[in-house]
Amino acid sequence: MKFLAVLLAAGMLAFLGAVICIIASVPLAASPARALPGGTDNASAAAGAAASPGPQRSLSALHGAGASAGPSALPGAPAASAYPLPPGPLFSRFLCTPLAAACPSGTEQGDAAGAAPGEREELLLLQSTAEQLRQTALQQEARIRADQDTIRELTGKLGRCESGLPRGLQDAGPRRDTMADGAWDSPALILELEDAVRALRDRIDRIEQELPAHVNLSAAPAPAPVVPTALHSKMDELEGQLLAKVLALEKERVALSHSSHRQRQEVEKELDALQDRVAELEHGSSAYSPPDAFKISIPIRNNYMYGRVRKALPELYAFTACMWLRSKSGGTGQGTPFSYSVPGQANEIVLLEAGHEPMELLINDKVAQMPLSLKDSSWHHICITWTTRDGLWSAYQDGELRGSGENLAAWHPIKPHGILILGQEQDTLGGRFDATQAFVGDITQFNLWDHALTPAQVLGIANCTGPLLGNVLPWEDKLVEAFGGATKSSFDVCKGRAKA
Repeated sequence: MKFLAVLLAAGMLAFLGAVICIIASVPLAASPARALPGGTDNASAAAGAAASPGPQRSLSALHGAGASAGPSALPGAPAASAYPLPPGPLFSRFLCTPLAAACPSGTEQGDAAGAAPGEREELLLLQSTAEQLRQTALQQEARIRADQDTIRELTGKLGRCESGLPRGLQDAGPRRDTMADGAWDSPALILELEDAVRALRDRIDRIEQELPAHVNLSAAPAPAPVVPTALHSKMDELEGQLLAKVLALEKERVALSHSSHRQRQEVEKELDALQDRVAELEHGSSAYSPPDAFKISIPIRNNYMYGRVRKALPELYAFTACMWLRSKSGGTGQGTPFSYSVPGQANEIVLLEAGHEPMELLINDKVAQMPLSLKDSSWHHICITWTTRDGLWSAYQDGELRGSGENLAAWHPIKPHGILILGQEQDTLGGRFDATQAFVGDITQFNLWDHALTPAQVLGIANCTGPLLGNVLPWEDKLVEAFGGATKSSFDVCKGRAKA
């Protein structure tokens, strides 16, 4: 780029020199008449000059002194020569002569005033053209100076870029002085300058690509240490206070939750006690001694005989349901020993044997088959355990584990405030029974716990060696009612089974 600017400046200077030479060769006033090429005398020449102004005079003005086409007429020669000389060769020379700095004399001004009107117009036109060219020359000179300043600035930047590169990159290309290799108007020099400019542009691009990576690898700035300020200290202090306040509120919330849970349990206990007291006042003292020595009997298959537990159940995450059953269905399906329904879910807990299908346990409409059999019309002790964790379940008959499994309604808690029915399967909350799914026979000692009993505890209950009452729902006379023709009668299962 530097060489292109220098080449451009040199070309402009040559052009300006030629223009100045042309301007300098034009006289500011009309020159005296020259001898015409035909060998005419001075008077004829003057007459010819006066008769033909304009182009003839302009062409003669371009020739300097001594540039006439033929020799001048000698003094004393005749006015018209009988043997005219042949015309000389036509040529034109541009002579660079300095312009007169002094003002024209009075004689010249008089001559100019006496000149023809066409010559005055031509003179004014030449003067205005000369002034425009002079202004153009001044502008070009100012531009050349600006280009020289730009060239010096770019040269300095290029030198600084090359000084920051390794030695191998600084010596990548040969340096040669192409300014003195030949004339400025040489085509070979122009081509060489173009090649040098292209090479210089490529080097500059390569330097711009390699220099940032070199600088980043060699002089990576170290991270400035963070200076703690008073604002940061204040923010840390406020953050610590806020965190302490959040922790205190969380502790209060947990304490309130435990307190509310404990209060709710106490309220439920008081309500149960009040309910028991109301039942005692309504029905008097228990007709059975002990209070759990009774059974519910459903003699025929129908959709209106059943027993109902009067106590509401809490939310359960595990349970154990144990009962004594004696089926009288005649081997056509044992029906439904019990069902628990809640609002929005009729099959929250169901123990069912329909037709010739095996007995099934349903929890939240999820089904698991129980390997139990009640078809011999004898008393059998049945226990079902379940926990919401992984949906683990176990089935016991007469104190022995008959089967177990998992993934039965896993992670589903048993919903509270439902209705527990003995002997019928609920299609809606507390009703809509189906006679084909009814239990026919006797039910006693139905107890419910909120945890899974151990196999030893189940065996003790089945052998009548370790009787237990359910901590959620015990088998008591005041908590169980018979409806639709189902009957309650005194019965001790341990003694009655021996008699049977």
